[in-house]
Amino acid sequence: MLTIIRERLRQGHRTSRYPKEEPTLPERFRGRPILKPERCPEGCEQCLERCPFGALEKVAGELRLDLGRCLFCAECAAACPHEALRFSRDHRLACRRREDLEIGKGEYLLAGALEARMKKLFGRSLKLRQVSAGGCNACEADLNVLGTLVFDLGRFGIQFVASPRHADGILVTGPVTENMKSALLDTYAAVPEPKLVIASGACAIGGGPFRDSPEANNGIGDLLPVDLYIPGCPPHPYTALDGLLRLLGRL
Repeated sequence: MLTIIRERLRQGHRTSRYPKEEPTLPERFRGRPILKPERCPEGCEQCLERCPFGALEKVAGELRLDLGRCLFCAECAAACPHEALRFSRDHRLACRRREDLEIGKGEYLLAGALEARMKKLFGRSLKLRQVSAGGCNACEADLNVLGTLVFDLGRFGIQFVASPRHADGILVTGPVTENMKSALLDTYAAVPEPKLVIASGACAIGGGPFRDSPEANNGIGDLLPVDLYIPGCPPHPYTALDGLLRLLGRL
């Protein structure tokens, strides 16, 4: 016992102080993109040609980046000779509406809190059933990390549960393959009303690299009503945590 106590004192406090303190993320972290349209000359489309998933487009001569499709590969930024596009270290990405995931059409609107009734129900205690609908396990792994002592998701009253009948909503990852479509819909149906739906990762939002595949759906947007979108490939644990806390009105 004394050995355990000494080791605990040696290791100190490991739980992040977020959200009281902003997280320190590594230099190589790719967060919210920043577009500088004034640097983008007319006729230059090098970044568009390098984007493998059609996340970039030009609208009325100005760049638009759809974070619902973006895999944060940064090929576009590497291809741009004018530095009109770069990835910041800002982890805050989650939005309430699909159309708000577009960078370049105005102010980026982060997720707002639930409506008063839903916030009263779930604001202090939220139980989620995670559904991997054909994902590669990258998103799932980073969601699992939220349960470690560094993030300690339970201190915010948020927990992942084993049964949809014990859940307040579902958190979906993956593009929804044909083999998982009915399982996803059955899980959603088993969650008692009222309930929430959260799409985490590029696959769940827009299909990711599997977009338009005959064996996968383009995310869950046309299957279920989504209350929160968490973009990324995979979303950083702080991105997911930030989105969940914003949804509950805790930030």
